[in-house]
Amino acid sequence: MQIEMKIRGLMMDPVTNVPIVILKGAEGNALLPIWVGVYEANAIALEIEKISSPRPMTHDLLRNVLNGLSCSVMKVVVNQLKDDTFYAIIWLEREGRLISIDSRPSDALALALRTDSPIFVEEEVIKTSKAASADKEKSGDEELKRWLENLNDEDLGKYKM
Repeated sequence: MQIEMKIRGLMMDPVTNVPIVILKGAEGNALLPIWVGVYEANAIALEIEKISSPRPMTHDLLRNVLNGLSCSVMKVVVNQLKDDTFYAIIWLEREGRLISIDSRPSDALALALRTDSPIFVEEEVIKTSKAASADKEKSGDEELKRWLENLNDEDLGKYKM
């Protein structure tokens, strides 16, 4: 089952200093942190803040190419968590035909923002992520777990470019 999610915020992991995209259930309290690269976080942050660049960035270019080919992004789905790596699929529609494209979640999220497309996460990914968090807690990473559980509105969006 897929759960619709929204990007709740973008912030830096206080332990590793790596950007994190926080996905939150559109209805309900599902929460999924996804660690992303600096450049991908920058692309997401620019779109969240509605900052336009003088020339198309990579995800803007991809949106423009899809529009030029009469394709629309139906949805993006974070569909797998394997060996601490998230996987995603971008679902396109062209002339009534559905096309699935393998993607990194960060790229799928950046494109979804630019095309106003819905974001979904497979329920199993959320369960697996929670199980992985529980394992990390047992191995001594309790600080990060406490930090994620205690996020408030002022904490979200503190990502600085």
